[in-house]
Amino acid sequence: MLTKLSIKNIALIESAEIPFTDGLNVLSGETGSGKSVIIESINFVLGAKADKALIRTGAEECSVCAEFDVSGSGEIKELFSEMDMEEEDSLIIRRRFSRGGKNSVSINGTAATVGMLKKFTEKLVDVHGQSEHFYLLSTANQLKLLDKFGGENIAAIKNTVKALYTELKSITSQLEELGGDESRRLMRLDVLNYQIREIEELGLKENEEEELNSLREKLLNQEKITQALSAINGAVDSEGGAEDILANAVRAADSISALGEEYGELYSRLQGIYAELSDIAGTAQALAENFDFSEYSLDETEQRLDKIKKIKRKYGNNYAEINDFLERAKEEKDRLEHFNETAAALLTESEKLKKELYKNYCILSDERKKNADIFSKNVTAELKELNMSKAEFRILFHPAPQFYEFKFDSPGGFDSIEFMFSANLGEPLKPLSFVISGGEMSRFMLSVKAQSAKFNEISTFIFDEIDAGISGKVARVVAEKLCRISRSVQVIAISHLPQIVSFADNSLYIYKDEADGATYTGIKVLSGEEKTQEVARLTGGAINSDSALNLAKSLIESADQYKKSL
Repeated sequence: MLTKLSIKNIALIESAEIPFTDGLNVLSGETGSGKSVIIESINFVLGAKADKALIRTGAEECSVCAEFDVSGSGEIKELFSEMDMEEEDSLIIRRRFSRGGKNSVSINGTAATVGMLKKFTEKLVDVHGQSEHFYLLSTANQLKLLDKFGGENIAAIKNTVKALYTELKSITSQLEELGGDESRRLMRLDVLNYQIREIEELGLKENEEEELNSLREKLLNQEKITQALSAINGAVDSEGGAEDILANAVRAADSISALGEEYGELYSRLQGIYAELSDIAGTAQALAENFDFSEYSLDETEQRLDKIKKIKRKYGNNYAEINDFLERAKEEKDRLEHFNETAAALLTESEKLKKELYKNYCILSDERKKNADIFSKNVTAELKELNMSKAEFRILFHPAPQFYEFKFDSPGGFDSIEFMFSANLGEPLKPLSFVISGGEMSRFMLSVKAQSAKFNEISTFIFDEIDAGISGKVARVVAEKLCRISRSVQVIAISHLPQIVSFADNSLYIYKDEADGATYTGIKVLSGEEKTQEVARLTGGAINSDSALNLAKSLIESADQYKKSL
C-alpha cells in the first residue's frame, strides 16, 4: 500500500508530505484548493506522461516520491528478482522532471526507466477516473478478475487444464527433439550424417595434435638438432675430450682417497660426475644415431594439423569434446532414423491430449459464463444503489475457436472476454475503454470492487470524482461501499461529501494559502475535532454552529457504528 507521498514544485504545491494509512483515506477541501493536483502527482510518479505544465511557476524542476509497503506482495518480490534488484519490504519510487525536458526515475535508489516503473506500479495502484492506470481496461485483467470471482470451481478446472497443457507441451517437445515434421527431420539427418562422416574420416587420436606439433618443431629444426648433438659428442666422447680429462682426474683422486676422509669425499664426487658425463655421452650418441625424419613430410604434418584445427572449431576444443560431440550426434541420428515408431506413439498421445484439453477448455468456458452472469447481475445491482438505475453491464465472450483451428498455445483456455458498459438508457453497450466520464467510471469500479475486493491483487485504489452527481442517500451508499472495500485494500478517495468524509480512517484536508505574493497548496492530517469541523463545513452549515457540529458528530458516530458491524 502507499504509505507516504512527497511532492515538490507541482502546480501550487511547493513542498508537501502526505501520510497515508491502511483503510479509507479521504481528501477534502475547498473547490480550487488543489485536490486534483494530488491525483496528478500520483499519476506522475506512477509513470504517466510528464508535462511541463506540472512544474510550479518559478521552479526549474518538479519531483514526486512515493513510498509503498510491499511486504505482502509476491508479485512485487518476483519483479525485484526479474530486474536483478535486492528484495525489500518497501518500494521507494522517485521521479523528477525539468523544464528542459529531462526525466529521471529511481526505484529504491537504482536508476530506472519509465517502462520499468510501470511494471511495478501497474501491480500496486489503480486510479479510477484516469485511464493511464486503470487496471481493468486490460481485457486480460478482466478475465483474471472473473476467474477469481469464480472461486474454487474455476480454480479446480484451471488446475486440470494446466496439468493437461503441461503434458501436451512435454509431448510436443519430445516430437521436436525427434525432428519435428518430415522435412525438418530429413534436413537434420543430412547435417548429422555430414558431421559424423567428417569426424570419423579424420580419425583423430588422443594426444595426436600435441605429438604433431612436437614433430613439426623437429622437422623445422633438423639441421640445428644434428649439429647440436654432434657438438655434444665431440666435446664429451672424442679423444682428449671431457670424458678423457675427467677419467684422469678420477684416477688422481683415487690415488689419495685412502689418505684422508676429505680426499675420499672428493674422489666420490668425481666418480659421480664421471658417471653422469658418460651417460650424457651415451644419450647424445643414441639421439644422433636415431635422428632420422626422412619418412616424415613437413607439408603433410602441417596439413594434418590444419584439418584438426578445422574440426576443433566446429566440434570441440580437444579430443574428449570432439568425441562427446560424435557420440551425441550418433545417438540423435539413431533417434531420427527410428522416428516412425516413436513418433507414431507420441502423435497418438498428442491427439488424445488435445481432445481432452479442448473438452476441459469448454468446461472452463461454460463455468466462466455462469459466473459472468452472476457477476454482471451483482454489479448492475450495485450500480442501481449508486443512483445509476439505467446502467447496464455485461461480459462479452468472443466466439470460441473450433477444435481444428485452435493452436493449443494457452494454459488458460480459449476465452477472450470484454467488459461492456452503458451508463444511460438508450446508449449501446461499449467496452470500458470507451467510457469517458470519470464519475461514471469511478462508480462502476466501485461496484466492481464491492463484488471483488476480497480477492483483489492491487493494493491501493484511488477514486477520483467518486461523488460526482450524487448526494443524500446515495452518498451514504457510496461511503459504505468505500468503507467495505477499504477493509480488504487501501482506498484513497477525493470527496466533497460529508457522508464520505465521516467514514474516513485518515482524513486529509487540502487548503490554499497566500504569502509573499504567491499562492500555495497545503495538506493537513485532521485530528478528531478537526475532522468533525470539516464534516460540519461540508454539510453547508456554519462550522461552529451547534446544529452543524451536532449533525457532523451524528454522521461520524453512524459511520463508526457501521465500521464496527463489518
